[in-house]
Amino acid sequence: MEFSLFFVGQLADPTPERERRMLRDSVEQAVLADRVGFDRVWAVEHHGLKWYSHMSASEVFLTWVAARTERIRIGHGVVTLPFAYQHPVRVAERAALLDVLSGGRLDLGAGNGGSARETALYGVDRDAARAQVREALEIITGIWRDEEFEWHGSLDIGPGTVLPRPLQAPHPPLFLACGKEEALRTAAGLGLGALVLGFGGPAMTRHRRALYDAARAERAPGGLLTSTVNDHFAVVCPTVVLDDVERARAVGLRGQQFFVESSRHWYGGGRPPAQDPAVDGERALERTRREVLDQLDQHQVEFRPEYVAAYHTDHPYGSAEGAVERVRELADAGADEVMCLVQMGTVPHEVCMETIRQWGEKVIPRFRARSRAPAA
Repeated sequence: MEFSLFFVGQLADPTPERERRMLRDSVEQAVLADRVGFDRVWAVEHHGLKWYSHMSASEVFLTWVAARTERIRIGHGVVTLPFAYQHPVRVAERAALLDVLSGGRLDLGAGNGGSARETALYGVDRDAARAQVREALEIITGIWRDEEFEWHGSLDIGPGTVLPRPLQAPHPPLFLACGKEEALRTAAGLGLGALVLGFGGPAMTRHRRALYDAARAERAPGGLLTSTVNDHFAVVCPTVVLDDVERARAVGLRGQQFFVESSRHWYGGGRPPAQDPAVDGERALERTRREVLDQLDQHQVEFRPEYVAAYHTDHPYGSAEGAVERVRELADAGADEVMCLVQMGTVPHEVCMETIRQWGEKVIPRFRARSRAPAA
């Protein structure tokens, strides 16, 4: 089992000074994770999503983390690859340079970056986004495979040589963001690792792992994106761990509520997130869950568990022993990696640091005898 931190860059009650402090604090959390035994840090890329994510240039954040750490892997979770966000050649150049400077510690996840606010900000063609992500991945892996490269598809590239070359041969491990079942099948078919997003817990992890494995069993060698297959299955686990178990649960549920409300605001047209730190997160999540179910019923939309998974409150907000038990459940459900989501918008920095320390000292060591080979 591997363990990582998942950074979204959330911020309640934003001001420029608080934003700067949050970003600096996130680096300090990553440095502590390196010291206490985490395997990896992941950083998202989002644009213009106030409250939900102020992490717009994750390549800069990850470079800063790499320079401050010694062994922890650094992961794009994810790079947005539709062409209007960034040219695939530029992504390949940046990623290879960071892989070299970090000593071969880079993992590269890909995704759409598909909120209406983000696509409007960059002029992304939403209808073409998924196909462009696939084409961008083919371009990037082709660049890393062939010293002299050209491409003539939706984009005309080359011929030319793209430098530097990545340190990891033939390239850094590749992943795909998997918030929906279709993405799981795509990732498995292409031979990419899965970054399984959401608050679903062990039951949904088991279901999604089964889908992923079924698609792996059916994939054809000719459909693989690269000769280096990555079957690593990483799942998000929101968590706050403190000696004061009641406080950990209150802080964790309030953080989850902020995460859900800010996400729903940008992706589902919900109200902006509540800024009051004293809000009862558990009651607020249950109230919002009922609202979602009512809306689905009114519009006669077929119910699926992922629609309300974000409102489940059974997460390791409490003791280190509770976190150990949740890791066991996720491992039994098929997870290769637990991506700890700690830095939710209302969770104080000192609570994040204590949670990271407790995972490093009391949770991670319990699973080292069961560890698997790193993704490659």
